[in-house]
Amino acid sequence: SASFMRYNRLTDIGLTEQQIKDNLLFTTDKVGETMKAAIDPKQAKAWFGGNPPDLTLIARSRAGHGGTGADYLYTYLRTYYRDPTKATGWNNLVFPNVGMPHVLWELQGERQPVFEETMEHGHEVKAFKGWQQVSAGTMTALQYDEAVGDLVGYLQWMGEPAQGTRVRVGVWVLLFLGLFTVIAWRLNAAFWKDVK
Repeated sequence: SASFMRYNRLTDIGLTEQQIKDNLLFTTDKVGETMKAAIDPKQAKAWFGGNPPDLTLIARSRAGHGGTGADYLYTYLRTYYRDPTKATGWNNLVFPNVGMPHVLWELQGERQPVFEETMEHGHEVKAFKGWQQVSAGTMTALQYDEAVGDLVGYLQWMGEPAQGTRVRVGVWVLLFLGLFTVIAWRLNAAFWKDVK
């Protein structure tokens, strides 16, 4: 979560302390301090009915079945559409009736989903067919997809910045345990060979 992340951890992804000071320190003066949300929780509750979700935790909690959770978050950020019936004016195909507004709408532009209504087992079913662009964003569709991919990669890293180290150390620990098991097994056999 960003609230537990210190600005100086951004050096792990290649930023210098000077770049962090010049471009990212809006709410603090020290590189070693934790990141703070720009929105007040009381205001968020009044405006949106609750605090905005922590997307780093969503990426981690959706991980499983061979996926990292980044695929869910990537699709989630790409499937917002304009919905005037909602309080925020936005809805999402992946998470219907979402309370989070589309914070990247100026980049993507406004879109409407195109549904096809069919009958299945006597019930009317809406099937998603594609998007209709209502107004253009500041980015092309490809640029937006690349930007969201970069953002999701960053959010996934922020959810567990030590994952690379953990995996590297884990491989060596498993190799050590395997070797230790073989040595202990042979040592046990040597100790007990005369006892019968």
